[in-house]
Amino acid sequence: MEGFNHSRVSEFVLLGLTDSSELQIFFFVVFSIFYLMTMFGNCLILLTVLSTSNLHLPMYFLLSNLSLIDMCLSSFATPKMIMDFFAQRKTISFEGCISQIFFLHLFTGTEIVLLISMSFDRYIAICKPLHYSTIMSPRVCVGLVITSWTVGFLHTMSQLAFTLYLPFCGPNVIDSFFCDLPLVIQLACIDIYVLGIFMISTSGVIALISFLLLLTSYIIVLVTIRDHSSTGSSKALSTCTAHFIVVFMFFGPCIFIYVWPFTNFLVDKILSVFYTIFTPFLNPLIYTLRNQEVKTAVKKKLSNQYFSFGKTTPRYSVQ
Repeated sequence: MEGFNHSRVSEFVLLGLTDSSELQIFFFVVFSIFYLMTMFGNCLILLTVLSTSNLHLPMYFLLSNLSLIDMCLSSFATPKMIMDFFAQRKTISFEGCISQIFFLHLFTGTEIVLLISMSFDRYIAICKPLHYSTIMSPRVCVGLVITSWTVGFLHTMSQLAFTLYLPFCGPNVIDSFFCDLPLVIQLACIDIYVLGIFMISTSGVIALISFLLLLTSYIIVLVTIRDHSSTGSSKALSTCTAHFIVVFMFFGPCIFIYVWPFTNFLVDKILSVFYTIFTPFLNPLIYTLRNQEVKTAVKKKLSNQYFSFGKTTPRYSVQ
């Protein structure tokens, strides 16, 4: 074990998104704006749901937790990527690399279960409306969120249990802007191709099965909505459409990257940007634009903050 510790690499070199200095400046500006807007939008939804009494419902409780996870998912690697645009040599310590893998799989695993919970909530609300308040009680909602984080934690620990005991003694260059499991285990000093394919593809298969379950549930919900032509059905259709857009944007890149690991396609890097930066940014826009209650509550909160700021701002008269 002592020899293993001395032979292990102490840091990894991240190649980032591009070598072009012009593109790095452009990406710095763009991703900084996206990150700030992601944090603002998701934080706004979270605070709006917490402070608005008529949004204290199961669907919005789960939505606020989705916003929290999106803020976490957007923050595990994006701030370092933004700072690295001006670094001559982009490096990350071994411990920092393992931490990124831990948080990536924690947050993605948690979000998968939470999206399934949100799908279950819509299924009960539309297909079993008379039993909705009984089934989706506050205790059940809290249980769903706790289950989401527990599954995410167990998933990430199962991935790290495999990774931590690999010998990393030579190559240390990662062709990405953060540490991800398929890229890191390729740098191990032993042949882990078969075992690595099995471990990583397991994540892809889980994501694929979860996506198919979600797709099936939303098809059932949409068929139920089609049989009821009313204003409430139109509202339910809009909500479910927003949910499915989020599901598709989140699962699409994950399935592609993890079902077919070790491909080294440029598209893998693009998809990594998509589900770590763009998806958390788009989620607040999708839910606020397609959900009238959230849109109204957000506008009210912003207007209240604006007027309260105006009242507290001191006014000076010209003498």
